[in-house]
Amino acid sequence: MYRSRSARSSSLREPDSRLSESDKIEGAGSWDALEWTKIDPVARSVPSGVKQFLLEAEHVIVEGYGVVLVNTDAAGTLYVTNFRLLFLSEGSRDIIAIGTIPLATIEKFQKIALKLPSGSRQPEKIVSQRLLQIIGKDMRIIVFGFRARTKQRRAVYDALLRCTRPTRLWDLYAFVGCPSRFSNTNPKVRLLNEYWRLLGMGFYQASMRTIEDGSFTLSNEWWRISSVNSNYTMSPTYPFALLLPKSISDDKVLQACTFRARCRLPSITWCDRGTGAVLARSSQPLVGLMMNMRSNADENLVAALCTQIAGEKRRKLYIADARPRKNALANGAMGGGSESSANYFQSEIVFFGIDNIHAMRESLGRLRDYLDTYGTTSSDGMSSFLRHGGWSWGGGNLSSMSASVSTLGDTGWLIHVQTVLAGSAWIAARVALESASVLVHCSDGWDRTTQLVSLASLLLDPYYRTIRGFQALVEKDWLAFGHPFSDRLGMPSISGSGNMPFELSRQASTGSLPSSPMRQGSGSSSSQAQNTSHAQNQSSPIFLQWVDCVSQLLRMYPFAFEFSSAFLVDLLDCMLSCRFGNFLCNSEKEREQAGISDACGCLWMYLAELRASEGSSHAHYNLFYDPLKHDGPLLPPAAALAPTVWPQFHLRWSCPSEAQGGEVEAECRKLTRKFSELQRAKEAAEIRLNEASVTVESLAAELRNEKLVSTSARDAVKRASKETATIKRAVQSLGFSVYFTADGDCNVGIERNPTEIPQQSICSVLTKDINGSVSHSEKADFSEPASEMEDAVSDNPLIRVCGSLCPMHTRDGECQWPNAGCAQSQSQLIGLKANFDAFDRLSIYDSYFGN
Repeated sequence: MYRSRSARSSSLREPDSRLSESDKIEGAGSWDALEWTKIDPVARSVPSGVKQFLLEAEHVIVEGYGVVLVNTDAAGTLYVTNFRLLFLSEGSRDIIAIGTIPLATIEKFQKIALKLPSGSRQPEKIVSQRLLQIIGKDMRIIVFGFRARTKQRRAVYDALLRCTRPTRLWDLYAFVGCPSRFSNTNPKVRLLNEYWRLLGMGFYQASMRTIEDGSFTLSNEWWRISSVNSNYTMSPTYPFALLLPKSISDDKVLQACTFRARCRLPSITWCDRGTGAVLARSSQPLVGLMMNMRSNADENLVAALCTQIAGEKRRKLYIADARPRKNALANGAMGGGSESSANYFQSEIVFFGIDNIHAMRESLGRLRDYLDTYGTTSSDGMSSFLRHGGWSWGGGNLSSMSASVSTLGDTGWLIHVQTVLAGSAWIAARVALESASVLVHCSDGWDRTTQLVSLASLLLDPYYRTIRGFQALVEKDWLAFGHPFSDRLGMPSISGSGNMPFELSRQASTGSLPSSPMRQGSGSSSSQAQNTSHAQNQSSPIFLQWVDCVSQLLRMYPFAFEFSSAFLVDLLDCMLSCRFGNFLCNSEKEREQAGISDACGCLWMYLAELRASEGSSHAHYNLFYDPLKHDGPLLPPAAALAPTVWPQFHLRWSCPSEAQGGEVEAECRKLTRKFSELQRAKEAAEIRLNEASVTVESLAAELRNEKLVSTSARDAVKRASKETATIKRAVQSLGFSVYFTADGDCNVGIERNPTEIPQQSICSVLTKDINGSVSHSEKADFSEPASEMEDAVSDNPLIRVCGSLCPMHTRDGECQWPNAGCAQSQSQLIGLKANFDAFDRLSIYDSYFGN
């Protein structure tokens, strides 16, 4: 199919490249020819096997067959959908992660054509390899190879031109990708709930009705919620509700806003109810070129941020300017500038020296190229161990290793991260240790200012270090206060297309390293890209840099955060992909005008659904989180602010095995998951044990009842047996013989003469009918003929009874009992019969107890 990486990379040389056409770069004879798959592109419908990988409302636009992913030497099929580039392996038909990237995450892409010798048989023949390089905002560089003399690369390239930078906001996938499934409450409601929590009124719950009738303007002894910007007329980039000092009226607020750039006046973003210290934000003051412009309304508003300390004088105010001092002074030429401590009572001005958005964008580009060059997996398919004959990182040469470290430092990224961390830690220390108030601003107050105040709030408030609190922090300081996400991501805004013209740049990211044909050729660019103004490009990884700072704090304080690094990575991926509506547009006003909250899904609900699938064992939860260990502010010293490359994000594409967060954390997570499974199994076993115990107790109770019933029945039988024996003896004393048959019948025999065997008998058979009622069948069996018995019986009923039963009655009808003894015997016989009838009704049989 194609040769292995080692065989291809062993003969690699740095070629001399030249720009032959506007869309291709030709290398000279050093790049080994890829042996492309023998799959001819044919027109066919999308296979049914691909549909299982598509998201809801995602559909294929263009597909390319027999495409090679140069990064991993994998052949497969490349699909361009309305949401992403999707690369499926030709063999396993599974998604290859590094070759699958959302369209919005693509920063730029370019076509490259390499003309290389085909082999030793025909050295004069030149084979052209068609490559497409994709540069992502998530630190990866992807290279796809297409077969020559096909139009697949052109089709994919044209599809990317149309889809990566849509002209309208509504063309984004977020508006069709199942918004109802991940719906959430209105972000305004969540902002009010966070304001009320800061005021100590967390027991209130906001609703849309609260916003519509304006009843959200609550206050405490120091601060109040103002509706002065409810219709965004004062400042279109500020939220509809502002947290302001209680002593400042809305009229004074309207006067003060004109002195700040874009009317972004000082507003409270975090407050300490215990000390009265506040953290406020704004844009730069409009002091003018001579730095002599003032505003009494602005000075009074800033002074109101410093409430009176109990029993002491007014607290100190720090004004933290995030820019370098020279940049702040240079802004004076455009009417901006910085405050003067002489105009603000008990204030001190501090400059943090954080560079602007253009410096951050270029720094991240250099870091991306560095990782692609010295990582395990490179976009040219070569290992860093083999590049330059082993003269690179890991090659065993100390001088080359030092050069590699120097190159990492030259990217400047870690220095920028350290500067933001240091500024945030300084702000948090002033608020926590001195109970001072701090006002933070930069130029417009929506990039560096947002980084500093949100990171300082994260250090000060343990609530923001939980998953729910982190969401509230991002929505308040980044979304509500108008960080221009559309401009920074290069996406269209509510007004149409984004501020950044799409770059059809032929160059790789800034600071290219000459290590492969793609990088060597990236030094040339088209005239269109060269004419693109540096200032017009408003894209910048400001939010990505802030999340990187959060990951550094998570590394320093592993017990202080409920969320893990995996949560931060997923958050960045969702933000960069524009799959959800949370980070679309440039302000709260634009998102409301576009109806984002109703038309698009919510990122937070999507992440919550991911966590719900595994519970507390999900990768988003920090295994070591202990809220009691760090229940107060985090104040890292300056010596501890030594950032490193964030492995889980920066290294996941170039060094995948080193990006897993370490073996210890992985093993701990496995053990935690196993422990959770065992815990659930234990709980299930305990439930079954309890159920079995209840069943055993129930059976024991039934057994005891049965024993009681059996004992009672046995006692009744014993009593019945005694009564039977007594009756039997009584009957026998009268001259009768009583015996019981095997089938339960009772027979009574009457002897006529004691000297002869009785030939008269009467038998009473105890039987039961089908209904259980007892019937008595009586019959008389006499040895004398029936005619003679009928002659001896008189008409008197008593005589008939005597004649049939009494042994003293003669054949001629005479009674031999003296003194009417026959009548007395008759009454005794009647009583005995009644006793037998009563005994029969007991229905107790010896066979029952015999069982």
